[in-house]
Amino acid sequence: MTGSPVLRNAKRIVVKVGSSLVTNEGRGLDAAAIGQWCEQLAALVKDGREVIMVSSGAIAEGMKRLGWTARPKAIHELQAAAAVGQMGLAQVYETKLRENGIGSAQVLLTHADLADRERYLNARSTLLTLLQLGVVPVINENDTVVNDEIKFGDNDTLGALVANLVEADALVILTDQKGLYTADPRKDPAAQFVHEAKAGDAALETMAGGAGSSIGKGGMITKILAAKRAAGSGASTVIAWGRESQALIRLTQGEPIGTLLVAQTQKMQARKQWMADHLQMRGSVTVDAGAVSKLQGEGKSLLPIGMTRVEGDFSRGDVIAVLDTGGVEIARGLANYSSAEARLICRKASSEFEKLLGYTGEPEMVHRTNLVLSR
Repeated sequence: MTGSPVLRNAKRIVVKVGSSLVTNEGRGLDAAAIGQWCEQLAALVKDGREVIMVSSGAIAEGMKRLGWTARPKAIHELQAAAAVGQMGLAQVYETKLRENGIGSAQVLLTHADLADRERYLNARSTLLTLLQLGVVPVINENDTVVNDEIKFGDNDTLGALVANLVEADALVILTDQKGLYTADPRKDPAAQFVHEAKAGDAALETMAGGAGSSIGKGGMITKILAAKRAAGSGASTVIAWGRESQALIRLTQGEPIGTLLVAQTQKMQARKQWMADHLQMRGSVTVDAGAVSKLQGEGKSLLPIGMTRVEGDFSRGDVIAVLDTGGVEIARGLANYSSAEARLICRKASSEFEKLLGYTGEPEMVHRTNLVLSR
């Protein structure tokens, strides 16, 4: 166990805090605790870092405001509780951050927002703009309008998805436990604390077991899986006790608090891995031998002049496959042009684009930074 530079050097940090902490084990929002986290978030912003808060607690707060003692099972009741509770959640974060001289913004997301390419890019652009303005986005799932997120989703996963979305350096998951143990310490007195491990190590999932809180929908296993997901884009994760005094400040000073799960993937590698493994392709372009040589041998961008055929119906920003003349996928990447536009500029030089399209766009069909070669 040593002080890791991961958090000390992190410029962009996503912090996720769980329902049991935010609501003081379900007894309504804990304004004092939220105030302490907001004080730390403000200090980090003033230190030149960019921070995003992913906060649970809307349904639990809504239950309190509605006088419900047990979490309902009916979807419409859960949605109603989320709608009521979200008002209180946003109010507390806004008040506490303003007290520390920092602005806040409420952002409600669903998993569908991050699956659709256009909505994904819009959400990313909004969050990055807020960070540039020194504002702390407070994110929660949009439970009011989506039911499968309430049934199956959790904010640990959302925190990881947000970390991937903004290419964060680190994800900090604050919970009601000190971190990860080799077994459940409440049942096994021989359980040992895990100070540091590799994110994605399969053994961690065995250690984590099942969900442990009656208030939230997660548990240690969702945090381990979230760390694995965040590592895919190069973000390391810390799982720490949310009541630890000045935990966020101490972590960013390099103090070894909680369990550190280190990402094994570099950011650029991770971005290309994400393109290769997780995006659904909407179409393809076939390229000639010269283009194959430039892509595979020289690491060049794909130019329309090297394309011989366009298949499918795709939009700008969609992932497309790049095929050789034999139909074998040699690469995939993000299209700079729609399928209709691609058909017009196929086999054409960039000097002809304005006449064909009515505007001058990028000279590449897929830029090399948005291209990953197939294995």
